[in-house]
Amino acid sequence: MSNIKMVAPCIFGIEGIAADEFKRMGFENVTAENGRVLLDGNENMLARANINSRFAERILINLGEFDALTFTELFDNVKKIPFEDYIGIDDAFPVNGWSINSQLSSIPDCQSIIKKAIVERLKVKYNVSWFNETDTEYKIRFSIHKNRVTMMIDTSGEGLHKRGYRRNSNAAPLKETLAAAICDMARIYPDTKVFDPFCGSGTLLIESAMMAKKMAPGLRRSFASERFPFIPETVWREERARAQSMILTDIDFSAQGFDIDPAAVELTLKNAKFAGVDKYVKAKVADIRDFSAPNERCLVLANPPYGERLLDVKAAEELYKVMGENFIQTDGQKYFIISPHDEFEKFFGKEADKRRKLYNGMIKCQLFMYFKKR
Repeated sequence: MSNIKMVAPCIFGIEGIAADEFKRMGFENVTAENGRVLLDGNENMLARANINSRFAERILINLGEFDALTFTELFDNVKKIPFEDYIGIDDAFPVNGWSINSQLSSIPDCQSIIKKAIVERLKVKYNVSWFNETDTEYKIRFSIHKNRVTMMIDTSGEGLHKRGYRRNSNAAPLKETLAAAICDMARIYPDTKVFDPFCGSGTLLIESAMMAKKMAPGLRRSFASERFPFIPETVWREERARAQSMILTDIDFSAQGFDIDPAAVELTLKNAKFAGVDKYVKAKVADIRDFSAPNERCLVLANPPYGERLLDVKAAEELYKVMGENFIQTDGQKYFIISPHDEFEKFFGKEADKRRKLYNGMIKCQLFMYFKKR
């Protein structure tokens, strides 16, 4: 296959960041849409996207798009797709997906209709009446948004946010892809000094270290499409070697985390070791009331506890006040703080220089950016 159309779902609010990353990888025909990026390339580019993408949730092969208002239209259009180009006579093909603002709102019914349509097509193509589904698994994913159906094959397996280093996490972890986006917006360089006063499981520190080293996030994990016969094993070897060759070894980067919970500090250090960046990431027990950034150029990345999860809202607001008192901008310190609180700036005591709407899971947040000297 010389040209494969792909879809890369991503967190709402970071589509542009994800699209720019794919362009840097060498992709052409990159288009950012709401919650996803469209792109195309050959087998090497598919592997490259999986191994290197910091911001995409997964890489999917785009099999086709069409409008459907009825189950008959859904069945007929799915049946037209040449699934036999990918799925062999003994391969498995489970179906799942989602539907938003569409006539076809029942997910189980959509799954059943799509599965039936694929089976009926393959029965004719392979001249069989039954499929054992015991060989390679091709996860079929569908999305239906405003009656527009997209049919896809998942090439990633586990979501790309699962880098492999976070074996455990604290009670309210920041998703790795979101943490990477925050690091990207903060501008991480090989000589950056990063501080996180609420390090939790260390995600912001680790993602910033990996970014500074230009370490591909998928180097230490496997992908579903490594078992796809149409992608030669040499492709994965080539792309992993390429990613490995780009890692910087001589950098002056450092990341320091603090947390009031000793277990969180221990977790941060363990995860940094799993990620291969423990040389650059340090952490120790400390209260936010004792935190102050050094009088030099540095970045403070913070995901303070949310009232909805870990603290009651009043306690969270008091925490924001303490942060505002301690987060001083004098000699190049920059602060990037993610919070779901609509009045964060009021309690922090300073209006942000810039804001960015983001989603942490299902929680609508804003990234408050403070980078102007005050």
